[in-house]
Amino acid sequence: MTASIDRRRSLEELERDRWQAPPPDATRLIATAHALRSRPVGTLTVEDLRLLIGQDIGLPVLLPLAVEVLRDNPLAEGDMYEGDLLRAVLTRTPAVWSAYPELARQLTFIVGGLSDLSPDLRSKVERFVGAVQKS
Repeated sequence: MTASIDRRRSLEELERDRWQAPPPDATRLIATAHALRSRPVGTLTVEDLRLLIGQDIGLPVLLPLAVEVLRDNPLAEGDMYEGDLLRAVLTRTPAVWSAYPELARQLTFIVGGLSDLSPDLRSKVERFVGAVQKS
């Protein structure tokens, strides 16, 4: 699924959408998101993926990359806590998963094998699985 993504290119290049520079008084989050959009997607870290996906930025490109990471390490950790990338991915709206049913299937398989999750992450998994089954 991710083979067609040229990881040497940035989100700006892949989406053919260059954002204007953030205003000087932009929050750290906004400034970081803007900067990450210009980096090659193959250089994005787990934390970068978590941040961008959590803001619904670049989902067509980044969700396949995130699912690839989660396939190898379902509880991959950015700067927040173990499983923070999984949480960011799971909490996208059901409409996102309707648009990407193959990714939803893969993610359902990944989370199906998880145990000993925190109550919060377990509830996110259950909500995601329930939403995917309804669609």
